[in-house]
This record gives sequence, C-alpha cells and structure tokens, in this order.
Amino acid sequence: MTAAPEARTQPPGTGLVHGVAGAALDWVRENRTGFALPDDVLEPHTDVNRTMKPLGELAQLCTTVRRRTHPDDPHHAAAAALVRFAWEQVREGELLLDLARNEPFATYPFEIYAAFAGEGLRHEGFERLASIVATTRSWALTEQQANRELGLLNSERRIGVPAHTAADPVLHRTWLGGLPEPWTFERASGYALTHVVFHLTDWGNAPQRMPYDVAGYLGTWLPAWIDGCFENGQWDLGGELLAVAACLPDPPPVELVETCWPVLAAVQDATGAVPETGPPDTGETPREFLNCYHSTLVTAFAAALTLARNGLVGPPDGGAV
Repeated sequence: MTAAPEARTQPPGTGLVHGVAGAALDWVRENRTGFALPDDVLEPHTDVNRTMKPLGELAQLCTTVRRRTHPDDPHHAAAAALVRFAWEQVREGELLLDLARNEPFATYPFEIYAAFAGEGLRHEGFERLASIVATTRSWALTEQQANRELGLLNSERRIGVPAHTAADPVLHRTWLGGLPEPWTFERASGYALTHVVFHLTDWGNAPQRMPYDVAGYLGTWLPAWIDGCFENGQWDLGGELLAVAACLPDPPPVELVETCWPVLAAVQDATGAVPETGPPDTGETPREFLNCYHSTLVTAFAAALTLARNGLVGPPDGGAV
C-alpha cells in the first residue's frame, strides 16, 4: 500500500485558489483555437500583437504553471498540453526561425523561443542563428525600455547565449528599481513593475534573485496596490500583482490570500474566464477572446505560483478540480 502523504497545514483560501486556477485553465483549453496562428502569420501585414503575442503569452505562462505544479495535479497536465499545443503552432521552432530570418534583430521571436527553451524544447537552427545575432554590437546597442531589456536578459539566460549587459544597472533604470513614492503607482508603472519582477525571477521560478530592498518595498505596498486595482476593476493588473506577491523571496502573506483571491474568484464567470477590466457580470464588456484571454491566463499563472509558494503540490485536501 502506498504511504499516505504527510499532513500539511494549508493556509486559508488555498482551496479557493486551486479551484480558480482549474476553471481558468479549463477556459484556456476550451478556447485554445483563439491562440492558433493564421496561415499568413509571416506576411508583413499580419499584426503580431494579435497572433504571436497571445501565443507567446500562452507558452510563457503555461510553462510556469507546469513547472510550479506537481505531476499528480490536474493543472500540471493541462498546462503541459497547452505548451505542446503552442510548440506545435510554431512548428517546433521552425516558424520562429523563419521570423528571426525575416527580422534578425527583432526581440519577440527570441523571447517567445526562450519560453520553450526553458522547458527543454529546442530548435538547433534557431539557436545557431541566435548565437550569431546575439554577439553583434547591434544586438547589444538596441534601444529599448529597461523592463523590456530585463526580459531580453532573462531570455538570453534561458537560451544559453552570453548576456549582452549586466542586469543590475538595467534594474536601477526601471521605475521599480528606484523604489519610488508608492502613491505614484498607476496603470503604466504597474505593468512595468510586474514584468520587472517576472524577468528578474524567471517568471516566479527563481524568487531568490529578487534584491532584498526591492522585495521589502513590494511586500509593503502590494496589498494597497492590489486593493486599488480591484476597486477600479483592473482585474488583469491586479492578477499580475498577485503573481508578483508569489515571486518574492517570502511566500504571500495569509492575509493577502484570504482577502484578495475571493475578489478575483467572484469576477471569474461560469466558463472560467476573467475579464481584463470593468464591472463583472454586467454585459458591458463582451467575453470576446481578445478582452479576456490574457487576464484568464494571468489568473491561472498567479494561482499556480501562490499555491506553490504555500507548499501545495496537488488539489487541497485531495479534492477534484
């Protein structure tokens, strides 16, 4: 007979978080055709923000869900299947190589590929080209916002090419790195800071990389910022901030889990979708793919990180999803 798992104390609210994650992943699975790439994805007129961007986000967030869940957890299998779907959409890396050949100094094919590389999904031709491009002066001198540059540095680490610069000076050029007055937080700075954290911690997989002073600053002010986002119907940004709370060296406080996750759960509809913004259940914002896919993915991502940081490796109390 298999030994029973050791008893563990489960922080209040984690059962709710697990259910929210399962419902969100169910929605993503049922709507995965929305992430499918069109036949003309390589044509100049194709909008990458409506094609490659959603697919890259699917790959990135689901790789983290898979890594931060136990193989026995149904969320693990669901996330792994979605990663395989995304890998098939890019023709196991061949499409990303085509994109890189068309735009050798564009960073988005590089960053999307890095999400797969972090899972051991590799394409020899892409990496051969990347290893050449990433050593050029032009690659190192590309002008971009500091938070985006941190993303590129993390992608370089994942792929295994030399970093084009050091991370610390780049961090100090970001809004978050300067530890600004907390009352200056607003939507743009909020999204910038969440991605600084995601890039520094490899999307929550390496919380020990977070600098001590930045972690302390975030630990102090995240509850107020999340509360403000939820008061204003900013569900997507609030979800990203919940993910940030689970990326810090210390696990999210019990109080944060107990007070914030029921709010996000109440916004999630019966299909598992979470709107990006606006009042819930009013019909004012139709549940179209483009206005809920990201917030729904973010909800699953934040939930998986929250559960992992609380030591949960499967459905709480052995319950079903």
